[in-house]
Amino acid sequence: MKAAVFHKPGDISVDTVDDPKIEHPNDVILKVTSTAICGSDLHILSGGVPQPKDLVLGHEFMGIVEEVGSSVTKLKKGDRVVVPFPISCGHCFFCTHGASPHCENSNYEHYGPDGDLTDKKGGALYGYTDLYGGYSGGQAEYVRVPFADVSPRIVPDNLTDEQVLFLTDIFPTGWSAIDWAQLKGGETVAIFGSGPVGLMAQKAAWLNGAGRVIAIDVLDYRLEKAKAVNHVETLNPHKVDVVEAIRQMTGGRGADVCVDAVGFEPERGIMDKIKSAVNFEVGSMKILDLCFESVRRSGTVSIVGVYGSPYDNFPMFRIFDKGITIKQGQAPVLNYIDHLIDLVKEEKVVLDDIISHTLPLSEAAKGYEMFQKKEDDCTKVVLKPWG
Repeated sequence: MKAAVFHKPGDISVDTVDDPKIEHPNDVILKVTSTAICGSDLHILSGGVPQPKDLVLGHEFMGIVEEVGSSVTKLKKGDRVVVPFPISCGHCFFCTHGASPHCENSNYEHYGPDGDLTDKKGGALYGYTDLYGGYSGGQAEYVRVPFADVSPRIVPDNLTDEQVLFLTDIFPTGWSAIDWAQLKGGETVAIFGSGPVGLMAQKAAWLNGAGRVIAIDVLDYRLEKAKAVNHVETLNPHKVDVVEAIRQMTGGRGADVCVDAVGFEPERGIMDKIKSAVNFEVGSMKILDLCFESVRRSGTVSIVGVYGSPYDNFPMFRIFDKGITIKQGQAPVLNYIDHLIDLVKEEKVVLDDIISHTLPLSEAAKGYEMFQKKEDDCTKVVLKPWG
């Protein structure tokens, strides 16, 4: 089959690889009909998240069940499903306590309690390095889905792939960021980053009762997209002092909730890069600093951008003095996905309006380059393995 294969930092190509096979009775093989490139995939491509050998990428995918393992009871050949990005066994301590991204049984070689930089990670993720299980991802014609009775959700035939594809990751991730803040209604929510996750967090903020949603990004085309699809207010750090602007918009207090939807690879100047090199840091916590400054006292900061190293000068003094609540991590997709599918069915949310490019899988390398370099006003790339 054809698949998008990471070889080394900066090197991804569409190659012919072995077809996946049923390896356990609880597996299914999925014929992938749509898949997408995620900002987290770019972290692997850049080398910020290390991967030492070839790997089929992609954790946002859906398709049609092609083959079913002998112990699978909830799916049959021909079912059309979306697949959440964390791989969950469904019966361990964490899976039964609403924390499925920390599944104890999916990441066989590198699971542990430490959260280490080089070992002892959480549960497995599709196409997201050997440390997170080494599973082949879904940017391919076919993919093996383990624990198939647990995570995949059958989707109605009257909904297009594009309407439901983002239930795999970015909509539940954006939803998590807002749900963690437990809005009561009327809050001001400032969302740093208007890439795919930021755009989804904006949608989630409105759906959860926000009174005001502010999008922050350094790229005007992304802010224009945010205004067009989500009707938010926008701030560009190149044009205004974002912290002061947010305080002025909120009576001097700051936002009730700040969301970091960027992570460790923001736009950076030379001094920030030198500091990171001196301190042996991967990337920067620049966006987190802005969140901690912009949020009001006793406010909440939700972190759904990826971070992968320790950071010097972590502003514990500010967090303590302001009494900030912090919540972060991989989205517990299984906690939300059934509700989110209903929102799509009931036309209470539109997800496909963030798509800027649809390409055949054969052009995956082009899609990665365009997304990474933010060319042609690229917001979200969907890949079609079968044309």
